[in-house]
Amino acid sequence: MSSSQALAMTLASSYPYLDALNAPQREAIETLEGPLLILAGAGTGKTRVLTTRIAHLLNLHMARPHEILAVTFTNKAANEMRERLTHLLGREVEGLWLGTFHSLCVRILRRHAERLDLSPSFTILDTDDQLRLMKQLMRAEGIDEKKWPPRVVLANIGRWKDRALTPEKVGAGDVKTPEDPSVQLYGYYQERLEALDALDFGDLILKVMELFKSAPDVLAHYQETFKYLLVDEYQDTNVSQYLWLRLLAMGHRNVCCVGDDDQSIYGWRGAEVSNILRFEKDFPGAKVVRLEENYRSTPHILGAASALIAHNRGRLGKTLWTQHAGGEKVRVQGVWDSQEEARFVASEIENLISRGENLAQIAILVRASFQTREFEDRFMTLGIPYRVVGGARFYERQEIRDALAYLRVVAYPQDGVAFERIINLPRRGIGATTLQTLHHHARAQGISLTQACYDLLDTDELRGKTRTSLEMLLRAFERWRETAKTMSPHEIARIVLDESGYTSMWQEDKSDDAPARLENLKELVRALTEFATLPEFLDHVSLVMDNNTSTEGERVSLMTMHSAKGLEFETVFLPGWEEELFPSPRSVKETGQEGLEEERRLAYVGITRAKVRAFITHAANRCIHGRWQSSQPSRFLDELPKENILTARVGGVKTTHLGWSAASYTQDIVAPASNPYKVGEKVFHIKFGYGHVVCVEGDKLTIDFAKAGTKKVVASFVEKA
Repeated sequence: MSSSQALAMTLASSYPYLDALNAPQREAIETLEGPLLILAGAGTGKTRVLTTRIAHLLNLHMARPHEILAVTFTNKAANEMRERLTHLLGREVEGLWLGTFHSLCVRILRRHAERLDLSPSFTILDTDDQLRLMKQLMRAEGIDEKKWPPRVVLANIGRWKDRALTPEKVGAGDVKTPEDPSVQLYGYYQERLEALDALDFGDLILKVMELFKSAPDVLAHYQETFKYLLVDEYQDTNVSQYLWLRLLAMGHRNVCCVGDDDQSIYGWRGAEVSNILRFEKDFPGAKVVRLEENYRSTPHILGAASALIAHNRGRLGKTLWTQHAGGEKVRVQGVWDSQEEARFVASEIENLISRGENLAQIAILVRASFQTREFEDRFMTLGIPYRVVGGARFYERQEIRDALAYLRVVAYPQDGVAFERIINLPRRGIGATTLQTLHHHARAQGISLTQACYDLLDTDELRGKTRTSLEMLLRAFERWRETAKTMSPHEIARIVLDESGYTSMWQEDKSDDAPARLENLKELVRALTEFATLPEFLDHVSLVMDNNTSTEGERVSLMTMHSAKGLEFETVFLPGWEEELFPSPRSVKETGQEGLEEERRLAYVGITRAKVRAFITHAANRCIHGRWQSSQPSRFLDELPKENILTARVGGVKTTHLGWSAASYTQDIVAPASNPYKVGEKVFHIKFGYGHVVCVEGDKLTIDFAKAGTKKVVASFVEKA
């Protein structure tokens, strides 16, 4: 033990804030020299430890404020740490280097801009500015924006910057196809930024790295200045952030990284879980302190989460525990379909309300955004206030509003607002000038925008492609209205979205959010199956969008599991734990075992958001990729320990797992009735339609449906045709 450490420990006894800490927390705070990794499990008080460590360094006079660098991932986290620090010390701390990666890099770059041929007042481009610049470059190079969307090109460039790849370092293996112009545009883009004396967000870290490389004296200055480095959420760092931190830590080597490898869920946006896994190799002699005492959840919730995450190979390992006793087991609920899932969750929430539970302490965490639709509809019907966190409500999403605009014009030809929204969506060559002409005529004659189109098509006002496109659009609406007289609402919706080219527009879009938008459109079409007419559905949507517009008062939170990281609730519902939904087949297909392990970490994050009770639901039938199909329970359900969960069923559907039978501890199990069906018999299923029985196994039938294909279903859910 060094003399400074001995002195620090002697002085530490006089600081009462240490008395409230558990032993590992105190060890993490009092280990003041050398590299330190704090493995902080969910709900173990990592923010408290990080903040108290800074306060302790200042109180012991181990460092002055400007000699401490503390990095967070969000401004919110930085502000929270600053407030806690002020409370601990009883004063505001001036000069502390506390902030996000980007804000700290800007601070360094403003000071040394001239060393990079930048002016101290360089511009930082926002997303819109970046997009505008990229479009200019693509037009100048004659690159087709439809084939290579500018947003996708910028996303590629952003990923390369996250990996510290400058244009000359991007190789052939970093692009999906040789024809991809992203690499070429990356070089032009950087040249243009330099000419504009501008940087984008990805440049902020790369430029500091360039500064350190080209100006060793500047690097040496900061390595000497920062005696202590503290990094929050280390598991979420990307390659550029990792290299930046490692360079600065080579000075005094007093680097403290706080993170949880089990909560690394942002690999899709550049985070490298390997950064935290190799900490001890990067910093030889590093000490590892595990924070495992959880102050948030019950023993059953922690037991379920810990057993689940233990199946991951790529982890440093820790087991959460709590001094709390008792608590409810995690409830695993099997339901017939997603509609019944929504009814079940809403019913449980009503029960909680009747017991006086706070709505703000209830959350529904979904894997995919399209899952929120049925919960929103159900809550509207029952009058349960809700909010969608981290995104728009289902019927407020861009692609849904666009699709609804098409349907409104089919049902209500005089709806000028809806018609204007989609008149050039997808692009038909009907520009602003044409629209202005149409509006002028409509106002002058006191007619609808649609009628104005018909009027001007009878004149020579509109010519060429514009005239042809507008005429084709009007004829299409006439055809769809006629078809709607004899066709169900969901069928006409599918036809409209396909024939208008709107679905194709998103299918051809290569942006990261395009697949989710397509799933939302399929969910919209499925929503129409519940209504007899198109106007009836549109009236329903209007009521939904009018409901819960106030942000005041308690309301249930609806969000994806990714959005829930860092949050906690008394009660958490986790719907949709089925194969082909969770784990995400796309994630597993693209990155294999790594993708599966990240999905499992996401499941772990979801469960550990719950403080008192957690519900996991899975449906026997779900509409995936626009088609109803029988669903298998998620493989993650197999990995939950029997002693921590309670399984149940709704509507005659038994909760079964892939690797074990739930019969030994499933509530309310009844023997199946005798099967009255025979091979070859024609039957009807409410979701799959008509079909013929091809196999009979106990109370299960394998049926060849005319439209849905071969499905395995429970006999009690079909009837003789």
